[in-house]
Amino acid sequence: MKRNQMTKSLLCLLMAITFHQYSKAQNPVITDKYTADPAAMVYNDTVYLYAGHDECPPERNFYEMHEWLVYTSTDMVNWTEHPVPLKVSDFSWAKDDAWAAQVIERNGKFYWYITTTHATIHGKAIGVAVSDSPTGPFHDALGKALITNDMTKAATISWDDIDPTVWIDDDGQAYLFWGNTACYYAKLKENMIELDGPIHTIDLPNYTEAPWIHKNGDNFYLSYAYEFPEKTAYAMSKSIEGPWEFKGILNELAGNCNTNHQAIIDYKGKTYFIYHNGGIPTQGQSFRRSVCIDELFYNPDGTIKRIVMTSEGVQPAK
Repeated sequence: MKRNQMTKSLLCLLMAITFHQYSKAQNPVITDKYTADPAAMVYNDTVYLYAGHDECPPERNFYEMHEWLVYTSTDMVNWTEHPVPLKVSDFSWAKDDAWAAQVIERNGKFYWYITTTHATIHGKAIGVAVSDSPTGPFHDALGKALITNDMTKAATISWDDIDPTVWIDDDGQAYLFWGNTACYYAKLKENMIELDGPIHTIDLPNYTEAPWIHKNGDNFYLSYAYEFPEKTAYAMSKSIEGPWEFKGILNELAGNCNTNHQAIIDYKGKTYFIYHNGGIPTQGQSFRRSVCIDELFYNPDGTIKRIVMTSEGVQPAK
């Protein structure tokens, strides 16, 4: 009897230890592969984390990315990977490079705005994929690029059409923001695959890339990568179309990673700042990045407190 009780106690202890290890938060949140350029969406009480897959071999020092990944969580700590939902090869007009992207839901469909290199038009381009499920599989919604380098003239570089992010305002109007060295935006038609009017630019101090729109109360926030190596800065407005008032640095340099790319979401009563760094010890760096998550907090006047990047990460959301 005593032996059985001792065995049972040991089993309970082992189960408790296993559960503690499984539920323990950490940064980076994905450690079995390199992930970058995070975007996130909350749908049906589940967080969907979308990321590019850094596949740069140790002997090479530049971006090598051919596919996008998707993970889900209901506590912001434990993440489940799903089958690869989208690859560059799914776009017949694309050449290579699975750069930053974002998924948004509208009318029961999921639209994935992606960055890649165009096969026949010089420069980067933005495409749109669609699916009936947030985990895919996704397919090309247009059969061609939505934005190509010859459509934008505010910057002379060939990679200014990158990093798309989408916001649907309370009146149902959808907006697409994107750009490197120039921050562009345009309205989208309700079908989410056509522009609805001209392309505009936003004047932001030291804007580099990676725009992200979120809202808290009556305030809109436009965060973006600032300078290079990149910090994250932000501006505020009462309208999605501006004017935008610069508010300063939000996130400092991300360790040994030159880029800084953020997503900001609300989930279970908290606000989360999702970003990447080069934090995996085994050869993590600017071209082998890793997604991390920390909490975001507001000041009483609506401005945002600086992000505190941690190795512990966030506690499980309840």
